[in-house]
Amino acid sequence: MSKLEQSIFSIMSGLAREHEAINLGQGFPNFDCHEKLKALATRYMNAAYNQYSPMPGILELRNVIANKMNHAHGLTVDPENEVTVTAGATQALYTAISSLVSHGDEVIVFEPAYDSYIPSILSAGGVPKTIELFGPEFKYDWGQVQDSINSKTKMIIVNSPHNPTGQVLTYDDLNNLAYLIQDTDITILSDEVYEHLVYDSSVHLTPLAHNELAGRTLAVYSFGKTFHVTGWKMGYIIGPDTLMKQFRELHQWTVFCVNSFLQYAIAEYLKDEMTYLSLSGFYKEKRDRLIKNLESSELIPIACQGTYFQLFDYSQISTLDDFSFAQCLVKEHGVASIPLSPFYQQLETTPYIRLCFAKTNEVLDAAAERLLEVKGI
Repeated sequence: MSKLEQSIFSIMSGLAREHEAINLGQGFPNFDCHEKLKALATRYMNAAYNQYSPMPGILELRNVIANKMNHAHGLTVDPENEVTVTAGATQALYTAISSLVSHGDEVIVFEPAYDSYIPSILSAGGVPKTIELFGPEFKYDWGQVQDSINSKTKMIIVNSPHNPTGQVLTYDDLNNLAYLIQDTDITILSDEVYEHLVYDSSVHLTPLAHNELAGRTLAVYSFGKTFHVTGWKMGYIIGPDTLMKQFRELHQWTVFCVNSFLQYAIAEYLKDEMTYLSLSGFYKEKRDRLIKNLESSELIPIACQGTYFQLFDYSQISTLDDFSFAQCLVKEHGVASIPLSPFYQQLETTPYIRLCFAKTNEVLDAAAERLLEVKGI
């Protein structure tokens, strides 16, 4: 199910531990969540909110999610029938694919892609059809998408803001997508876990807010990414009741429900809009800090419009393939990164590495100091 026996994240993190390197590879913060959120979690746990919750999630949380979507995108979302709380975003993605994709169905995936998509498609008996995006812009080729659509195409997976490239969908992208699938039964699965991490003049656009795509889109979100609690494995999915019914049919027989006391804590915490509206400025400062610290190096930053990942072009430093270059960085210079090629099925190498800037300033500064020493390899 993967061209690597281990995920690239496990490989690079293992090397980071072995060589006592600074780990900018693994995609999670090295700082804790807000004290208020921890206090709320403790309060609800101690108040005995520790038994099963309703299968789709507690209504209090689904109401807050619906209100957030209304404020952010002007959407009217039915919390009863169009929102389900999940055990993280990856579970939501897996369940959505498994509930909608049958044996022989084709699913279009844009690469580089988050590593759970294709294994989930294969597990459901589906056939992944990959379309490669190439740097430095990583733009969609909608002509190629049109050529890839046929009577077997069941789903198209989009991801914005995009991991690992940091690009975002545009209005033109959504319009092109809507035009190409207008006379089909294709479903859109939209991975939006970095929805609040957009920078500069970029905006986050969801297919749920597009008139022609809303009725056929399931969109996935992550509290773990938003609130620096990836270990909590808390997320949610939004979509029209016709698709959500199919999702919940499988959800109830696998996860059934998720952590009860954490749902109450997040529901209360989420009522304060600044808990998520402040994230863009917070992470933009870290992105800019990393880039400024490396501006005298030969690592060339690729425009990052969203997520907490920054791609760098290393072609002025080395002709090594990206996996070998990343290994060299961690072994000889003490910084772990992620090469881009494992995010593709067929592409053997790229001139890019991915660095995660969801780290404390001290860690970012120390990593940059080491990377400045990297010359010709």
